Amino acid sequence: MEKVTAKKHLGQHFLKDESIAKDIADTLNLEGYDDVLEIGPGMGVLTKYLLDKPVNTYVIEIDTESVTYLDQNYPKLKDRIISKDFLKYNINEIFEGKQFAIIGNFPYNISTQIVFRTLEYRDQIPEFAGMFQKEVAQRICEKKGTKAYGILSVLVQAFYDAEYLFTVDENVFIPPPKVKSGVLRLRRKKDYSLPCGEKLFFTVVKTAFQQRRKTLRNSLKTLNLSDSLREDEIFNLRPEQLNVEQFIELTQKIEADGV
Repeated sequence: MEKVTAKKHLGQHFLKDESIAKDIADTLNLEGYDDVLEIGPGMGVLTKYLLDKPVNTYVIEIDTESVTYLDQNYPKLKDRIISKDFLKYNINEIFEGKQFAIIGNFPYNISTQIVFRTLEYRDQIPEFAGMFQKEVAQRICEKKGTKAYGILSVLVQAFYDAEYLFTVDENVFIPPPKVKSGVLRLRRKKDYSLPCGEKLFFTVVKTAFQQRRKTLRNSLKTLNLSDSLREDEIFNLRPEQLNVEQFIELTQKIEADGV
């Protein structure tokens, strides 16, 4: 098998620039884990640089054509190719509770779902790096006060330090996407436990941003807050005006209110 055909329904755009692939591989600091999982390796342009590093590299790939290609061309991956859908697979069938990093040139059509899935496994994932559609990468790393700042920004940054690293042009892919790409890195905070209820925190953030132009007093009406709590000054703000710490503080106030 010489090449794998990029499949539109899987959102495949194969990176052809070796230097960019190496740069992405080099974003990992390899501290606190021995295993790395690459999502959507395609033909292995990033994989080859990961295999040179002093970690155990695993790949997870839903495309059977890519799985065959990797199996034939990367003998070092023997028994480390997972032919599954990352969004549905129980990753602990492989890692059994161990720490591991995630990396990849992520399919744009499921990239945000990959991030939310990563948050579910955050106890095991100290580091995450990879390539997204540029706007999505910027949104994840954005700070309060901008239109790009939203649900993804707050939920990711509650647990990880997010850093936008560099932009990648369309012409380094086969086929080229219609948008630029951005590479980011997430490093889990030393203390990433929330001093409030996790489920309520997620609910508050998501509910607030569903009506982002309204003040919190209006956007959080569905939470049935007491009149006295709704008089708190924080409810005069719109969600994009709150940083992560303020969203935690807001959740704590709502908890104390009996929600």
